Amino acid sequence: MQREKAINMSAVLDYGVATPTDIEGLTGRQILQAIIDGALPAPPIARPLTFWLCEVGDGFAVFEGEPGEHLLNPMGNVHGGWALTLIDSACGCAALTTLPAGVSYATIETKGNFSRPIVRDTGRVLCQGRIVAKGRQIISTEAKVFDRDGKVLAHGTSTVMAFGAK
Repeated sequence: MQREKAINMSAVLDYGVATPTDIEGLTGRQILQAIIDGALPAPPIARPLTFWLCEVGDGFAVFEGEPGEHLLNPMGNVHGGWALTLIDSACGCAALTTLPAGVSYATIETKGNFSRPIVRDTGRVLCQGRIVAKGRQIISTEAKVFDRDGKVLAHGTSTVMAFGAK
């Protein structure tokens, strides 16, 4: 696993929601690549949760995230919902990479398993999402969250529904 980036991407990204005009005629993969390239804003949820989309391809998406004190639960570990949100995001974006222009998606279900604790000092994590199976409307996906040494911290699956399909 390559770990060369040391800057806090959350601090340098523009955040917002693209307008329908901004994304008109763009496939899901084109929309996501435009976010990575800075041509479209990163979604607002990424700022407080300190994660960002960094790579997409056909049927996969990769996020990086920075755990920190702002994500701690009462026990002093990073809240499990943070890893689950990373899994849901990577899974949803993996599905989106395969959708044509004008088609959107929504998560039907996400399930996560936590393998190792994520703590404030874990360092940057990587979450890779991939499509497992794709039907016309239902897409099954999976994702894994890795630490900088490649150890699995969490993993999960999502079922996504495409809508607006013609």
